[in-house]
Amino acid sequence: MYTKEFEIRWSDIDANRHLANTAYVNFMSHTRMAFLMENGFGQEDLARENIGPVVFYEHIYYFKEVFAGKPIKVTLQLKGLAEDGMYFEFLHNFYDENGQNFASCEMMGAWIDLKERKLTKLPKALHDNLDSLGHTDDFKILTREDTRKFGKHPQHLDPEKIGF
Repeated sequence: MYTKEFEIRWSDIDANRHLANTAYVNFMSHTRMAFLMENGFGQEDLARENIGPVVFYEHIYYFKEVFAGKPIKVTLQLKGLAEDGMYFEFLHNFYDENGQNFASCEMMGAWIDLKERKLTKLPKALHDNLDSLGHTDDFKILTREDTRKFGKHPQHLDPEKIGF
């Protein structure tokens, strides 16, 4: 399990004086990118492979409020990975200074070829590096169908009805 510690800053607090939704997203992103950069996914590495990560969704579950003044820990585990590395799913957990879990997030994404603008598999070395991240107890091999498990599809506007 990969862990990152954060101090809650004034700018991380919302109008209710607790940790803002956007701060959760920022702390998770920072934790993921720190792991990736430490494991061969730095900017130069990604540029050489002409790939980048894309997020499909982040589902955050809030259990308890957390306030400024104490450090927090954000963990990262691998919940799923496609055989070719194209799709990945992460689990983040948030802990207060006493080890109490106050939020959790499941995040799914994929890798995109930045020239073709299409999803792509990971080179084997990067796949192995990503797979070295600690797995959750319910880890699974992901398929394309897993990316559609919530049945969400675009709902386009009719341009004639909205005045485009």
